[in-house]
Amino acid sequence: MSSKHPKTAITPTRLENYPEWYQSVLKAADLSEHSSVRGCMVIKPWGYGIWENIQRVLDGMIKDTGHQNAYFPLFIPLSSLQKEAQHVEGFAKECAVVTHHRLEKDKNGQLVPAGELEEPLIVRPTSEMIIGQSFSKWVESYRDLPLLINQWANVVRWEMRTRMFLRTTEFLWQEGHTVHATREEAQLEAEKMLRVYVEFARDYLAIPVICGEKTPSERFPGAVNTYCIEAMMQDRKALQAGTSHFLGQNFAKSCDIQFRNPEGELEFGWTTSWGVTTRLIGGLIMTHSDDDGLVLPPKIASAQLVIIPIVHAEESKQSVFSYCEKLAADLRKVHYAGQTLRVIVDKREMRGGEKSWSWIKKGVPLRLEIGPRDIEAGAFGLLRRDKPHRESTQLSASEIVHRITDILDDMQNNLLAKATAFRDQHTVKIDQKADFYDFFTPKKEDEIHGGFALCHWNGDPAVEEKVKEDLNVTIRCIPLEGAEEPGRCVITGEPSARRVIFAKSY
Repeated sequence: MSSKHPKTAITPTRLENYPEWYQSVLKAADLSEHSSVRGCMVIKPWGYGIWENIQRVLDGMIKDTGHQNAYFPLFIPLSSLQKEAQHVEGFAKECAVVTHHRLEKDKNGQLVPAGELEEPLIVRPTSEMIIGQSFSKWVESYRDLPLLINQWANVVRWEMRTRMFLRTTEFLWQEGHTVHATREEAQLEAEKMLRVYVEFARDYLAIPVICGEKTPSERFPGAVNTYCIEAMMQDRKALQAGTSHFLGQNFAKSCDIQFRNPEGELEFGWTTSWGVTTRLIGGLIMTHSDDDGLVLPPKIASAQLVIIPIVHAEESKQSVFSYCEKLAADLRKVHYAGQTLRVIVDKREMRGGEKSWSWIKKGVPLRLEIGPRDIEAGAFGLLRRDKPHRESTQLSASEIVHRITDILDDMQNNLLAKATAFRDQHTVKIDQKADFYDFFTPKKEDEIHGGFALCHWNGDPAVEEKVKEDLNVTIRCIPLEGAEEPGRCVITGEPSARRVIFAKSY
């Protein structure tokens, strides 16, 4: 094969077919698989390890802001969901509904639903209403506020088109829910948690994000304001990676969350909700991975280092294995990103090249191949996943132990810098309608094109709908950073106060 078209572990490549490349990376990395239920997935150990690390770090960050964890029911009575009109309308088409509570055999011996419920139950699509009912009992006085609660749970939304990690019928998430005495406190809470998500995405996932406010047509159902973080994937589409909602008093009134103020008068509380999901793993894959498979930022990787014993003679096998285990034990004493290093010694009976490629495809940050000659020489080749596959750094065992955290930090920073440069390269200001349409129109089928378009918008939802209909492009957010910049709407030419971000999205 010519150097112009080098052999890759993943086919098709990103440029050849990005959606198929994504599915191939998932399979090669052994992250997940489809279940027997349409749109649902099994998260396998290597993939779930990533989620556990996300959960561990983010849970700590959430608790550091004063929140406590709790758990609320999976089932929501239909009557409860109906109390907030906008909310139920926004989720109605995605709800899974339980109508019976047992199975019985029919005359043909087939199991059929029986025992119809007096009231249908909705399988949790989100928890504002069911949590609000508890909050109405927990809150009596201003002294009970702020009430700061988070839960880690699963959610069911009956999606029509699914893609593993990005959009599945069932997914995992955390959802924070809070009650405050004043509008100002609730508004500050929504903004604070958005900043937590920005920090987590940047510092742990190495994903640069833009934070902004959603337009009214893109708000969470029932919210007064919705804030989001948006990331650019390698096909230049946007991924909404997290949201934070200022709910005003809408849900407090629906759920009767009231408190007595210092004067003894009853007031409705001001609430927020915010969350991120297993979609972050999909974003991680599409931000960093390449045509040889998964690439994982060290801070969140299921393991940071794999040691691969290279043994060609049976008589040296035990001594090489013992050396590898001793080095692994020394490395596991090293602390990195709040935990001891996660190190694997791969003793599988297979060729060293096959082992190495399996870990390249799984995205492990560092690989260390150790054979008898390496042990004798006292120098080992450390290979980084963010570098060419055979480009190694020769280090002694003690150097590896003492330098590994600096090497991992360098990898983490390198991935963030690369992703930031890619996003900036494909973010452009556009002021003319013709240029706007050209930017989002592919020149040939399946071409990767577009990106983030910073454009003026006149605030008219009809313009949003027209652009979505013509180009499948939406306003991802109104950026929170950046001063007002008067101009003209890119579509209508009417006055506009500032630019917004248009993009195709997942």
